[in-house]
Formats: sequence, structure tokens, C-alpha cells
Amino acid sequence: MKIAVLPGDGIGTEIVAEAVKVLQALDLKFEMETALVGGAAYEAHGHPLPESTLELAKEADAVLFGAVGDWKYDKLDRPLRPEQAVLGLRKNLGLFANFRPAICYDELVGASSLKPELVSGLDILIIRELTGDIYFGQPRGRRTAVDGHFPGAEEAFDTMRYSRPEIERIAHVAFQAARKRSKRVTSVDKANVLETFQLWKDVVTEVGKEYPDVALDHMYVDNAAMQLVKAPKKFDVVVTGNMFGDILSDEAAMLTGSIGMLPSASLNASSQGLYEPSHGSAPDIAGKGIANPLATILSAAMMLRFSLDQPEAADRIESAVKDVLASGLRTVDIFSEGTKKVGTREMGDAVVAAITTTKKITKS
Repeated sequence: MKIAVLPGDGIGTEIVAEAVKVLQALDLKFEMETALVGGAAYEAHGHPLPESTLELAKEADAVLFGAVGDWKYDKLDRPLRPEQAVLGLRKNLGLFANFRPAICYDELVGASSLKPELVSGLDILIIRELTGDIYFGQPRGRRTAVDGHFPGAEEAFDTMRYSRPEIERIAHVAFQAARKRSKRVTSVDKANVLETFQLWKDVVTEVGKEYPDVALDHMYVDNAAMQLVKAPKKFDVVVTGNMFGDILSDEAAMLTGSIGMLPSASLNASSQGLYEPSHGSAPDIAGKGIANPLATILSAAMMLRFSLDQPEAADRIESAVKDVLASGLRTVDIFSEGTKKVGTREMGDAVVAAITTTKKITKS
């Protein structure tokens, strides 16, 4: 099992180190190779996704990714900004399906900004199409306007577009995932004003007929944003486009108490995947040893389940995380009165200890 380890920038190096430590505590043999990506790669190689890093990712069974970005790179030309590394990996590896589970652990109900009764037992899976939409659509750029409201003025434009095959494949992923859960899919669109999402709605409806055991409903994105904070437990599987999914999954993250708790998986057709926390590089707290590593550790569990065919090992990590939370340990983002505040390294050590204890109990 070959894993490409790409820590990236900011807190990325700190949280990935803890996930690697957890993986090494398992009774499994991994070949792990580390490479630079993002701002760190730009500093060393003049590009956020060097060819050597891309080749490593292509050769690996899975990619464990930290985070990229820093405010100091914001003035670079867009193709050289750290965030382009993520887009480049998605495009070159064909990572079209992004899984973002939003689960509110019982121990963290009080950390959510919503009332406990709204989030207790919350378990949503947001499936975001990842290689189409306005992030990749052409044409795009800046120019002098020749028509419109302000001819002669500078304007910028991006193109939102989806093809039928792109929508069909992500819809199948959503319906198949729903079959393993509560058999409900909510397709989020903006079909009332966007032709792109009228096609989306039509195609998802057609694909849904192949899954008569799964209930399908459609919701406009603005209403979905409202319902996520009004009645989040009404959702099971949510499937949507790239931009809407980007926004809604971050909103859902805060229902759980902290974005530091949300893992994610981005998969291609052969189940090769990139696994990363849903949060960013957080340069403001980098190096302080206070970042929450649990989202990255849980991303490693998803990697074991989806790309490396090790579901039992994934269960062990997830159980260990629950045990650690039940013991009262908290990083600063999820800390509350009556719990014990720990740093990044201490939280990782606690998960390793929980895995080791489980292993001993299992063998005895």
C-alpha cells in the first residue's frame, strides 16, 4: 500500500504528522513517501505542484494531504498560488467525487453553535462534484467589455458548465452511497435561474429512476443553506455541484462544533483518492501546536476504507477517536468547561494510545 504524504503549508505539517503516527500504530505495512506541495513547493521549486510531486501522487494508491496556502502568496499570479496544487491534483488524478461527512459526536454537541436538539445525532454525507462547474469551466479571464451595462470597462468572467456524463457519474455515486445509509438523496441546484443546473436537475432525476429504493428530493441552494441551520437532521446524502458543495460543506462543518473535526475524501473512478481535512492551512496558528489533528486522522481512516481496502483498520481509528473524545480531551477549537485542553501532539498521542489499548484487548 503506497501512500503519498503531502503535508503542505501552515498547520498542514503538524496535523499530517499526527495522522502518520496513527497509521504507523496499526498492524499494517505502508510505503509512505513525502513530497512538497503548495507554498512550500513554490519556495523550493517555483511551482505549487512540481512534476515530481504529481508523479508521486499518480503512482500512489492514495494521497494524504495536509493543507496549502498563506496570505503572503496572495499576490502571486493565480497559476502559481498554493491552492492551484489542489486543483491540479484533482484534475490530473480525475478526482471527481468528494465525500464530506458531517457527524456531530455526542461529546461535542455542546460545541456546536446550534441548539443541542438540532445537532444531536447529526450524520450528513455531502457529495460534491469536484472536477467541473465554474472552477474549471472555459472560457475564463479578464478583458475590456464590449457590451453589457458598462462597455469599455474592465470585466472578469468565469464559465459555469456541466456535461451529462459528469452529472450522471456523481449522481450514481450519491445514490449508491445512500443505499448504505438511510436511502435518501437531496440534490441541490439553482435550476430556477441557471441552465447549467436545470440540466443537473433533469439528469439526477433520470438517474434516480434506476434507484427506486432511494427517495430523491430537489432543493435550491439558497433554501438548502437555510435548512442546514434550521433542520439539519432532515438531510442524509446531499449531492451538488462544485461551487455549491464547497460552500455548503463548510457550513455543515460548523454544525459539528468545529471544522477541525471534518475529514474528506476525493475519489476517482478506480477508488484512488486524496484525503484531507476540510479546513485550511490556518497560518495564524501554524507552529503553535494547537491545531486539531482529528479531521486529518479521520481522513486517514477514510483512506483505509475507500482506497486501501482496510475497513477494520478504519473502524479502529474511528473508535479510537470516539474513545479519546469520551475521555474529555479537547484541542482549543472544541474545548469547553469540564474538559481537558491539549495540543496537537498530545491529541495524536491519545489516539495512538487508544488504538494500542484496543489492539491489546483484541489479542488477549
